[in-house]
Amino acid sequence: MEQLQTPVSTVWDLESIFPGGSSSEQLKTYIAQLEQDIAALDSQLVDAAAPATVEETAAYDEVIVSLQSMAARLSESGAFVECLTAQNQHDKKAIQLESKLHGMNAKYENLTTRFQSILRLTDDQVWEKWLKREAVASIAFVLNEKRQEAKERLAPELESLAADLAVDGYHGWSQHYDTIVAKVTVPFTEKDGETKELSVGQAANKLDDPDRELREELFPKWERAWGEVADYAADTLNRLAGFRLKLYEKRGWEDVLKEPLAINRMSQATLDMMWEVIIKHKPLFVQYLERKAKLLGVEKLTWADVDAPIGEATGKVAYEDAAKEIVKQFHKFNPKMADFAADAFNKRWIEAEDRPGKRPGGFCTSLQGSKQTRIFMTYGGTISNLSTLAHELGHAYHQHVMNDEEIFNQNYGMNVAETASTFAEMIVSDALMQNASSKEEKIALLADKIQRGVAFFMNIHARFLFETRFYEQRKSGMLDAEQLCNLMKEAQEEAFCGALDVYHPHFWASKLHFYITGYPFYNFPYTFGYMFSTGIYALAVKEGQGFADKYDALLQDTGKMTVEELASKHLSVDLTQPDFWEGAMALVVDDVKQFLELTAE
Repeated sequence: MEQLQTPVSTVWDLESIFPGGSSSEQLKTYIAQLEQDIAALDSQLVDAAAPATVEETAAYDEVIVSLQSMAARLSESGAFVECLTAQNQHDKKAIQLESKLHGMNAKYENLTTRFQSILRLTDDQVWEKWLKREAVASIAFVLNEKRQEAKERLAPELESLAADLAVDGYHGWSQHYDTIVAKVTVPFTEKDGETKELSVGQAANKLDDPDRELREELFPKWERAWGEVADYAADTLNRLAGFRLKLYEKRGWEDVLKEPLAINRMSQATLDMMWEVIIKHKPLFVQYLERKAKLLGVEKLTWADVDAPIGEATGKVAYEDAAKEIVKQFHKFNPKMADFAADAFNKRWIEAEDRPGKRPGGFCTSLQGSKQTRIFMTYGGTISNLSTLAHELGHAYHQHVMNDEEIFNQNYGMNVAETASTFAEMIVSDALMQNASSKEEKIALLADKIQRGVAFFMNIHARFLFETRFYEQRKSGMLDAEQLCNLMKEAQEEAFCGALDVYHPHFWASKLHFYITGYPFYNFPYTFGYMFSTGIYALAVKEGQGFADKYDALLQDTGKMTVEELASKHLSVDLTQPDFWEGAMALVVDDVKQFLELTAE
């Protein structure tokens, strides 16, 4: 087992990727070369025609190699620049580089569109033989997917035009949201009486503080801060949605969920069945929220109470202790997973320092060119922060086991990406709970674990309801900030079954996920990942360390089959039926029942 080196740094290493940050000459050269290669392939494909025989398909072997190489290098440079803008929202050079890379991604999309058109125009018999050739057999699923996608889209020249216009339109509005967020600060008075302006990342961490008075003081300020930029955020959200809807209309797509379902390689039937099982069990989670209100000494919870910790297991956890605990618990399930986590800490792949200027939230990004990952978060020492750290390391491990796959086969859906991360979270949270030294500590840890279920079943459901309804209404015209707030509050009331006293109407403005252009409906995949990983976790507990290799094999297949095929092959289950989902839900239900019993008096 790889040893964790101490002290554990809270600041990541970006210099080993491209020294000099946003002023890096190496990065400049790297991007320039990539730009040249994209232009060269563009010229090569100008007069390219669909192969008439299987022998002619060999001419595209190098094209496929080039497309995969470019995708890896775009991932490398894009992830690096994302890290720069996340660690310092005021890095203007990085923001300019981000804009440039959006343009290059659009050009790459144009190449992909042209290549997909060649696939679409290939005769069916030639196509079947093409996929059997050794050079492409390993990426047959992805090529089939690209061919089908081309059949459902506009003519290549129109798709290319849309991609070009998206750089300063669609993606430009997304970047504009980052500009808005960078200006948002939340005033907070420390115990010594000093008032500070917190970044949204710092304020978000304090909203999980055990001190209810602190939360109650801060939350209205948080809501007010977002209210002050609501008109700008509303413009941004409306334009993003308008662009998407117009493009869908031109493609002949009536269902706003068509694209997100395709990106996540899942069917409507699977999505519907998952929500059906969740809604069926919501009354029990309402009981949990009601019990939590009693424990906090209030009649009804507010939005700021939902994620708040309960009990004595809420003392600060030092970052180094969190790192040790994660590596230790990963090792019990899978030594390879533990070694990877230790390696990530030792090589300083994680940015966790609590300082001003950082963007809110957490993420894991893949540098496919150098086969590395980087994790970003703001660590405040809570159990929730420890869980987030484990969560992001789960993402990183998923990429790690796929590093030897072809680049096309590394493009997995967000829903299965969330499976690996949530699975890693469960390993750590279950271990903490089982090792609890007292009833009070067990209650606290159970609450933390259940709150993740509440987040996926209620908070994420509210996001899904809001976004689905917003897109339907947006077809008839723009919605102003007040209408968006009303829509958000209605969705929250429905998703939480009226269990809260105060909601978060400006949540739509504060949540980055609504503004990300790469993933429309950046919500239900989280819930899928949580439920899917819970079902997998039940099997892992049953089989012990022997399940680790099966788990790795499942992760390796996530980029080359649908989730229904994945579940059938590795778990022998049908995701369009309730059985698997009920089995996964049973584990969460057991936790809630245990919590209610422990807190009965």
